[in-house]
Amino acid sequence: MKHRPYYGYGHRIQPGERFPQHRPLTESEADALLRKDLKKFCAMYSEYGKDSVLLGALAYNIGPGAVNKSSVIKKLKSGDRNIFKAYTSHCHYKGKRHRGLYNRRLTKLVALFVP
Repeated sequence: MKHRPYYGYGHRIQPGERFPQHRPLTESEADALLRKDLKKFCAMYSEYGKDSVLLGALAYNIGPGAVNKSSVIKKLKSGDRNIFKAYTSHCHYKGKRHRGLYNRRLTKLVALFVP
C-alpha cells in the first residue's frame, strides 16, 4: 500500500486530490478541510445520534476501521453509554500512552457530555 501524506490539520490526502505544493494551506483553508472531513466522518456514524460527533472525531484521529473494531462502538451498539474508559484508551502513540492524546479524548468527552 502506498503511503498517503497528510495536509492541513491532519487531512489524509486521497487519490486524485491535489493541493498546492508551493505553499501551506491558510488557516481558513485548513479549517474548511477539517470541517469537511469531520462532517464526512460524523455522517458515517449518524445512526448513533449525538454520539456520531464523538465517533466521527475519533474516526478522524484513528481511522474508521479502528473505530469500527473498537470497544467504544461495541458498547454503544449494545446500548451501553458508559464509554469513558474505552474512549480514553485510544491515547497511545508508538505503543506508549501519550498524555496529550489522553487529554484530547477527555476534552471531547467533556464537551459532549457535560451541559
